[in-house]
Amino acid sequence: MLLHVNAFHLDIDSKGKTWWHKLAPRTRLLCTILLVFAIALTPNGRWWTWAIYAMGVLSIVLIGRITLPVLVKRIAVEFAFIAAVLLGTLFRSGGEVVVSWGPLKITTEGLMVLGSVTTKALLSLIMLNLLTLTTSIPALLNALVALRTPRLLVATLASMYRYISVLIGEFNAMRRAAASRNFTGNSSWKRQVIGNMIGSLFIRTYERGDRIYQAMLARGYQGIPPAFDVPSGGRRDIVALTLTLILTLLGQLIYLFKW
Repeated sequence: MLLHVNAFHLDIDSKGKTWWHKLAPRTRLLCTILLVFAIALTPNGRWWTWAIYAMGVLSIVLIGRITLPVLVKRIAVEFAFIAAVLLGTLFRSGGEVVVSWGPLKITTEGLMVLGSVTTKALLSLIMLNLLTLTTSIPALLNALVALRTPRLLVATLASMYRYISVLIGEFNAMRRAAASRNFTGNSSWKRQVIGNMIGSLFIRTYERGDRIYQAMLARGYQGIPPAFDVPSGGRRDIVALTLTLILTLLGQLIYLFKW
């Protein structure tokens, strides 16, 4: 979720007042982890199990009143990055040949694997985006602290969150400066200028990071971040975790009994 650059701008539903929003951040994170692991670890071809999980995911979408256009746009962008992997599963050997183009053969096994992997990816991405849309990054960091994640790792993630946005700002400033100087010319010259801009950006980033580190040392930083204020959970959180566990166990029971 921290790798999604638009997470800086797209936690647009984090101020909601729904039942999902009233859960503690660590509860939302735990529910997401449980569902994603249950979805991803289910073997291929277990359609009824994924149907149960899909009902749970869609219920959270409705309860949380998610902005659907934003959710669809984010999932579409993320699917573009994994499309090559998904298409690679289509030509898996095994089963009956459905379509053949020379050495390439689409088989029933390949179609089943493609459908299974696509279903896993879709449900997992929906659930992860639900989390980042309804929970701010600071709240997620607090949730990691509450779940006993090493504080140094949390501090590293917090620094990434803070300074990736700074890096994007620096690049946009350089791009505007180039545009104001009539950044035109042939494509070869443009590529050379863009390469110089990227190199300059990395140098600026390195120098900024060194200055920040020296400033932190001057303020007594010893590699351990300060403690965060972590909101406590309540009865609502216990109910949410219990329902999530029941949902995951129900899906696995359907798989075990081969329904």
